[in-house]
Amino acid sequence: MNTLRLRIAVLVICAIVAVVGLATFVAILVIGRPGPERMVQDAALQVDLIARLAEQLPDDFEPDSVKNSLRGMQLLTEPAHGPVDQRLTDVLRSELARIGQPRPVLVSQPVPDAPMMVSVPIVSQGWWIAMPLSARPPPARAGWFILLGWMSAIILGAAGIAIVISNRLTRPLQLIEGAIAQVGPDGTLPVLPEIGTGEFKATAKALNRLSARLKTSMESRMRLVAAAGHDLRTPMTRMRLRAEFVADEDDRALWLRDLEELDRIADSAIRLVREEATPAERERVELGGLLREVTGELAAQGMKLTTGAIAPAEVAVARLALTRALRNLFINAATHGGGGTVSSEVAGGFAVVTVRDQGPGIPEYLISCVFEPFFRVDPSRRQAVPGAGLGLAIAKEIIERNGGSIVVSNARGGGLLQEVRVPLAA
Repeated sequence: MNTLRLRIAVLVICAIVAVVGLATFVAILVIGRPGPERMVQDAALQVDLIARLAEQLPDDFEPDSVKNSLRGMQLLTEPAHGPVDQRLTDVLRSELARIGQPRPVLVSQPVPDAPMMVSVPIVSQGWWIAMPLSARPPPARAGWFILLGWMSAIILGAAGIAIVISNRLTRPLQLIEGAIAQVGPDGTLPVLPEIGTGEFKATAKALNRLSARLKTSMESRMRLVAAAGHDLRTPMTRMRLRAEFVADEDDRALWLRDLEELDRIADSAIRLVREEATPAERERVELGGLLREVTGELAAQGMKLTTGAIAPAEVAVARLALTRALRNLFINAATHGGGGTVSSEVAGGFAVVTVRDQGPGIPEYLISCVFEPFFRVDPSRRQAVPGAGLGLAIAKEIIERNGGSIVVSNARGGGLLQEVRVPLAA
């Protein structure tokens, strides 16, 4: 989301800067480039006009008789004293030459911080006329600083506008992102307040409709699975009774084995629905003791399970549900993995339970499918080991409902690694 907001802001800034830059370029082409030449243009016309008037004075005119007259203009026998500003002198001479009145003028400054004086020679009279320069152009680099300041102001203004625009455009997307982040383990979205701008209200309303439909679909699926699992038990019970009267013992054993498998599938399906529909109340549980208890119970039933390093940790979970989930994972390691080792540690506010087995692992392309209901590694779905294929699905549902997560991966050196993370109790 931040990347999209940044892209929109950059796009708006580039668009504004490009438009203003193009407009500035066209203005320069039409009006002319700003600089010292334009700023002394009026001064050059004034100098030329006064010089022409001075050339019309009579030959016996005495310069000293009008000294310090006419608003600071002076008639002198030599140029005004002070250091000559060569840059301004060259600019003013160039401007006079451009208007067709070239004159060897001199620009000087009598004292620091005083106005610049322009000295114009009156060749026909043999003396000089000095006058203050009304406009002084900026330093040579001032044009670049002005341009830089102008563009900086445009960019800053455009950035402010771009931030407002990008935030407004991405608000509905932020709403969607936030709603998705709050999706619960049951797959439904939280109810959003339908307030704010038009597009915000429309997005919230659409998400609320989607949430309602998802909830209805989930409830319908759970009712269907629960009803199917429940309804299967009655005909299976009748079939089990009839199987007891089969004369051939081998046939009777096959019938009973198939019925037991059907019973496990139905029971697992109902259990999965119950975990989704009825979340249990959480309590503080000492995880190390629970791990040893479940491992010892299964080991007593003949399963190859051992415990490694068990770190003491308290977690806030539904005890019976977590016990069921851990039992499913341990049974999975013992039956399908040829034996497993259970260990735990504390890391980053979580209790991490690791179950590593000694089996061949799972092909990498099937790792993402292990939590799907009725998943089996064997594509032909042969049942070399009894089970309904819902153990990992039920474990994942329980762990996520308790605020944790589960990851299954192939361990280095062989075997499957099941890692469960459960938040520590406050």
